[in-house]
Amino acid sequence: MNTLISPAAFIGEGVTIGSGVCVGPGAVILGPCVIEDEVWIGPGAQIGAPPEMSNLAQNPAWTGDLQHAGVRIGRGAVIREQAVIHQGSYRETTVGADSWILNRAYLAHDVIVGERVTVSAGVSIGGHCEIGDRVNIGMNAVVHQRRVIAEGAMIGMGTPVTRDIPPYGKVYGTPPRLMGVNAVGAERAGHSASSIAELTRRYAEGDLLLSERALPDCLDSLTAAVLSWRSIENALPVTPR
Repeated sequence: MNTLISPAAFIGEGVTIGSGVCVGPGAVILGPCVIEDEVWIGPGAQIGAPPEMSNLAQNPAWTGDLQHAGVRIGRGAVIREQAVIHQGSYRETTVGADSWILNRAYLAHDVIVGERVTVSAGVSIGGHCEIGDRVNIGMNAVVHQRRVIAEGAMIGMGTPVTRDIPPYGKVYGTPPRLMGVNAVGAERAGHSASSIAELTRRYAEGDLLLSERALPDCLDSLTAAVLSWRSIENALPVTPR
């Protein structure tokens, strides 16, 4: 696939664009920013405006006045029309490889989105949030700043995510509740039926922090996700149903 950038797009200084990138008309990309290979950016997408933080300069990056920590869009990601992604303040705001950021979605400063994530239309993600690999966030959900959504979790549309979501948790409602395990997502990720059953049992018991007791053999395929979840400082898990 050849790189195809509309002449009606604005690409500022300090933007590095890989091969096979497609950028639609009216898109604005401001530096510092790295767009890796085979990324698709839709019409009207806005990438790289300064962080919405009153103590930081609201610099005119379109004139070459580059500040802040940048944005990185991973290989094969899709950024749909009118999505907004802001600069990081201390780390790159990042969209992982093969993720989809759908129309009108908003990623604030310092957000980290993992690989193969779907951020649906109208979703807003506050600053400093971390979204694990294979997460699926439904339309118009809102994620409070500094929250963690662990690997494989599924968030229902319109859900206000005000607490942290454990691996492969399925969360929806207002107020949000953990409604079980995203078993389909876990299976598609290659996790065994016994791993999914053990995770289901733990969550049903209220063990949302996945306690420090030894992991059973059936959770081997989920070990990395569990250890990453356990490493979160002062985690505030969502309330179980």
